[in-house]
Amino acid sequence: MAHQETYRHNEAYAEFLAGWDAGFYKKYADTLQPAEPGARVLDVGCGVGQVVARLTEAGFEAHGVDVSEPNIERARKFCPRCQLYDGRQLPFPDQYFASAGALNVLEHVDEPEAFIAELVRVVRIGGKIVLSSPNFFRALGFRDYHPKMRGFTNKWANFRRLRQKRRQMRHDPASVRFDRMTPIVKEPFTPDDDAIVATNPLEMKFFLERNGCAVERVECTDRYVAAPIDFLLNLTPTRYVMFNAFLVARRLR
Repeated sequence: MAHQETYRHNEAYAEFLAGWDAGFYKKYADTLQPAEPGARVLDVGCGVGQVVARLTEAGFEAHGVDVSEPNIERARKFCPRCQLYDGRQLPFPDQYFASAGALNVLEHVDEPEAFIAELVRVVRIGGKIVLSSPNFFRALGFRDYHPKMRGFTNKWANFRRLRQKRRQMRHDPASVRFDRMTPIVKEPFTPDDDAIVATNPLEMKFFLERNGCAVERVECTDRYVAAPIDFLLNLTPTRYVMFNAFLVARRLR
């Protein structure tokens, strides 16, 4: 069974998402807003619909898709434009949206490289893509909630792996793939632990660019923090080895 199918009837997942504080997704939802009033926008992995609701309230034609039936059942209470999908092909024509994004989804999909290509496909030329996931290759940081991020040994290994990835991108770009991980399944349900893809900003940027995008922002902060702190955290390339991976791109072709 594909990993994404484990979410299909997962009530615990829906319960977890229903408890999200608005501060968790506010930066993502605000960044996802298109420039044009009333434009179409897509949230992939919409969960129980909080982001779609926020975008709808802001006056946009917001759509959402998710692989979880309990999630979509709840999301439709916010917006009827939320629908179930297979986790692979988005049920929309090419260049249908002014913007599209995915918050903490990429690390859970079976084919992350194809997922990014599909996300770009449904965004019009000049449109916006917002992609946010954990940085499992952290070499700096604290409050490390996944075993791959914890401890000096893992952080050093993560730093070395990123250097290997950079060399691979220069010398053999066709072979680049996200590293896969074995999911950690716990009771009670903890969705970050069951990630199967070692998402990181370096490779997310690489695959967005490969699919015809210009990456405008790479940040290690996936939610709002005080402006001076945000500036300092994202000022240097160390943002590639800290905290999270929050990327904003523009489709060029």
